[in-house]
Amino acid sequence: MEQLTLPAAHHAQGSITLPGSKSISNRTLLLAALANGTTDIHDLLASDDTARMLEALQKLGVKLKKLAGNTWQVVGCEGSFPNKGSQEKPIDLFLGNAGTAFRPLTAALAFSNGYYYLHGVPRMHERPIGDLVDALRQAGAQIEYLGNEGFPPLKISPAKLNLSQSIKIRGDVSSQFLTALLMALPLTKQQATIELVGELISKPYIEITLNLMAKFGVKVERNGWQQFSISNRSEYLSPQVIFVEGDASSASYFLAAGAIAGEVQVNGLGQNSIQGDVKFTEALELMGAEIHFDENSIIASNIGKLKAINLDCNHTPDAAMTLAILALFADGTSTLRNIASWRVKETDRIAAMATELRKVGAIVEEGADYITITPPAQLTPNAVIDTYDDHRMAMCFSLVSLGGVPITINDPKCVNKTFPDYFDAFKKIVS
Repeated sequence: MEQLTLPAAHHAQGSITLPGSKSISNRTLLLAALANGTTDIHDLLASDDTARMLEALQKLGVKLKKLAGNTWQVVGCEGSFPNKGSQEKPIDLFLGNAGTAFRPLTAALAFSNGYYYLHGVPRMHERPIGDLVDALRQAGAQIEYLGNEGFPPLKISPAKLNLSQSIKIRGDVSSQFLTALLMALPLTKQQATIELVGELISKPYIEITLNLMAKFGVKVERNGWQQFSISNRSEYLSPQVIFVEGDASSASYFLAAGAIAGEVQVNGLGQNSIQGDVKFTEALELMGAEIHFDENSIIASNIGKLKAINLDCNHTPDAAMTLAILALFADGTSTLRNIASWRVKETDRIAAMATELRKVGAIVEEGADYITITPPAQLTPNAVIDTYDDHRMAMCFSLVSLGGVPITINDPKCVNKTFPDYFDAFKKIVS
């Protein structure tokens, strides 16, 4: 297995320009593909997850062209993918471990009047999709499980649409299910209503979805967070040009480095961001870091020993992983609550985080939806960290080196999922 050893570091200083947001990149690609008109998408994230979406769209017959830098031109297919497949030979779409591609494509293809086979890596076949499939079936979708009930791989056939009743969907497993349903329903050209069952987690990710749908001409009527309505006149229209914000989840590692050991500026993200993970800065302030916002940048500075926190992380689950590492530098026991969604991500992140934090000396308690972390008096040097094919585990644990201890990261290239140049960028700001 490939390994990367990061030397002991004591200081973080510098500025980083962020790659594009994964959540925004894959949503924007799909909306542009479904729209009327041609869209130039600037600052698209170049990563494994976006590569899987681009490959899928090409197989579906969408015309794509890479322009200068990370700009892609997408010719919209006016709500109907050209390639439909057949019962004997469905369109074969391999989507790796890209949830931001798999879930929205499942919903869009359910209403695309074709035959499709969706599959991924073994871990993707362990990530639940039953709640989304149940919701789509209520609208007449024809979806079969080809392996275990409730999990990919899937076979999709033309729907027998019926939107006369409200579609009920759980909101407490993954916000990606609601995102997928919202983005797909305009394709039916029928009035549709969605009702949430239970509490909606990760609301800021739904706000990203609604914001981007509006940029493509579809306004969703929302009654609190329990009911969403889509008009039968909804149609995606290209905005012609759209820019992808820097990734707020990726920003968390560099802002955390500044909070731990110096001052770091991230560019490509600012006070008007549409991403909920920008609220990670509020948690940094609670821990005693100093934060400064500009229109397109954020600076985090260390001004003393970090404070332990007890925090509900429901709305920022990805960035909350970074808080688990910051807890190693705090003055007592920290508790991160309402993080059950960690268990159905790229790996079971609560179990993985607890196991690896113990390797560096922390005392950890894990529950169904929480983790508590008590830092050691001295971090254990030369720990070898398993990453579980999870990009965020690798990026999080790089920060341990700022405690003045070398650390070895197994399978460092798993960061290719969202941030292929992460370790190069990290090395530039630490010393």
